[in-house]
Amino acid sequence: MNQTRIGFGFDVHRLVPGRQLWLGGIRLEHEKGLLGHSDADVLLHALCDALLGAANMRDIGYHFPDSQGAYKDIDSKVLLRKTIDLVTSRGYAVGNVDITVCAERPKLGPHIAQMQQVMAEIMQISTDDLSIKATTTERLGFTGREEGIAAYATVLLTKNIL
Repeated sequence: MNQTRIGFGFDVHRLVPGRQLWLGGIRLEHEKGLLGHSDADVLLHALCDALLGAANMRDIGYHFPDSQGAYKDIDSKVLLRKTIDLVTSRGYAVGNVDITVCAERPKLGPHIAQMQQVMAEIMQISTDDLSIKATTTERLGFTGREEGIAAYATVLLTKNIL
């Protein structure tokens, strides 16, 4: 018998000059980057929260607090790998992932396949099991004013129960 669990994650970071822009585990050329204790990859942070939530393991801030220097400027791909290790240690496997990123610029469509490849490799799943969608907010709100970027993630975890 299989147990199925769904998790949801959300993250947002402010765009500022003088920072690199990391999204989905890849660096994008842009005049601004996301502000945060780590590399501030909102896409990976939302995904980590969704994974942890589905496994009932709290959130990314609980496991990787910004009060610890070890996580200062850390590559969020490392956080995703550690999150996958936490989730799989409980016997869960990733079924599929669905992510939406809200940003006016840069245009993300040309980068989605590379993001999928990087993330799927870390999670050890097929790119067919990882959907990434990009949208704008039609210039409304903080993302529309290009003050920040937001990401939403939903995951399905499965666990074999004897």
